Amino acid sequence: MTNAVNALLAAVQQAVKADAALMAVLGPQGISDRTIRPQRFPALVIGSVETRDFSTSEADGAEILLTLEAWSAVSRREAEGLVTEFRRVADGLPEMLDGFRLVNFRHRRTTSRREVKAGLFVAEAGFRAVVE
Repeated sequence: MTNAVNALLAAVQQAVKADAALMAVLGPQGISDRTIRPQRFPALVIGSVETRDFSTSEADGAEILLTLEAWSAVSRREAEGLVTEFRRVADGLPEMLDGFRLVNFRHRRTTSRREVKAGLFVAEAGFRAVVE
């Protein structure tokens, strides 16, 4: 179901880029799946992705655990606010994802911390998607 992961990530990126309010905060970089040098902040970066087989006897399926990193040079509040805005945008993800059906997309947890060496704040948000 690797293609399901790619379809989900493409839908996530499209949803962020289609939201004018979030893009106004992020700037032209939008959301990325890699660190861009030089990085501008605030930034949304797709972190780890884990896929598990979630097939039944009737349908192929996958459970996708996605981590989204929200980075800020200003404050933890800004980083956590980006996660909140992303959650708002993610509520509008389409049901059909390039040949797959998104059964659900749910927020699981958010943790935030200060990266002392870099002088940045990061909020890591975990999401669970089920696709078939």
